[in-house]
Amino acid sequence: MRVLIDECLPRALKREIIAEFVQTVPEAGWASKKNGELLRLAATKFDVLLTNDQNIEYQQNLSLVALAIVVLVAPTNDILDLKPLIPDYAIKLKNGKMKSLTFV
Repeated sequence: MRVLIDECLPRALKREIIAEFVQTVPEAGWASKKNGELLRLAATKFDVLLTNDQNIEYQQNLSLVALAIVVLVAPTNDILDLKPLIPDYAIKLKNGKMKSLTFV
């Protein structure tokens, strides 16, 4: 599984993700790309996009993108608030229960 971490999430989250390949948006060279363009680019190289953008489903037509999008819902964007969500994400990923849009 190839996972892309949105630039709105802390880079430290990368150390918490267990996957074949994990990269942040800036590492991929896609910093400051708009959501639509980012989703199209991500779909060419990644299986999953991790973000905290809870409005992404209203801003983009996700049915046009062959990419699982996981929205991490936490009180803040701090790694201490996001880290506890990673086991739930990992279980869904392992069990194949990842949908095109999944809230964790």
